Amino acid sequence: MREVLEAVAAGDLSPTEAEAQLAGYVTTDAGRFDAAREQRRGAPEGILAEGKTPAEVAVLAAAALDSTGRALITRVSEDHVVAVAEEVDASIDLSHDERARTLVAQRSDFDPPTLDATVGLVTGGTADAAVAGEAATVLDAMGATVERVDDVGVAHLGRILDHLDVLRAADVLVVAAGREGALPTVVAGLVDTPVIGLPVSTGYGHGGDGGAALSGMLQSCTVLSVVNVDAGFVAGTQAGLVARAVSDARSQ
Repeated sequence: MREVLEAVAAGDLSPTEAEAQLAGYVTTDAGRFDAAREQRRGAPEGILAEGKTPAEVAVLAAAALDSTGRALITRVSEDHVVAVAEEVDASIDLSHDERARTLVAQRSDFDPPTLDATVGLVTGGTADAAVAGEAATVLDAMGATVERVDDVGVAHLGRILDHLDVLRAADVLVVAAGREGALPTVVAGLVDTPVIGLPVSTGYGHGGDGGAALSGMLQSCTVLSVVNVDAGFVAGTQAGLVARAVSDARSQ
């Protein structure tokens, strides 16, 4: 503790960085940021912008940057993006995926992790791309290599069969699908790698809010794991943890 306090007194450590080291989190007017999550859990803390004001998101992003060197923000609006850009220093690199509604802010001295593992990210249709993009952002932040296989829904099985080599080469798969959610079940029956089903709220009428896709994946006759509807962050994090375990095993 004394070393941390001396570093603050000498100007080598900011109060935010000191709080993060001592408590494991940073307290702001907009809430607490879990600065130790990546060390403790193996996956970075995500700031959910939805339900927060632009000013609150900007404050939390600044705390994340100050304590960890990076801020990963999901479900952002244009107002959130503008507020963060105005809050942080001009030297901060901002990467905004408009479709996935994600924003990653990173200090120039931040050293991102790298994993010796590949995650296959599969979508049933173009409408599933936004949720899959959220998963991709998390996977990229965790250092995994992401291989995209898009628009290969079960309406034409030939589309997914054409990509079997890519699917079978991946260390873990995230398969996003709406409608009846059949694609993850089909993929899981073709590969020997872990499959994470990601139900998406795309479809018509009854069950079109993702309910049918979720139910279909939960009832899959082939073995797979399932996350909640539109939970791209969760699916990406779970796949990233598998990729991290694979990478650690390869390094030994």
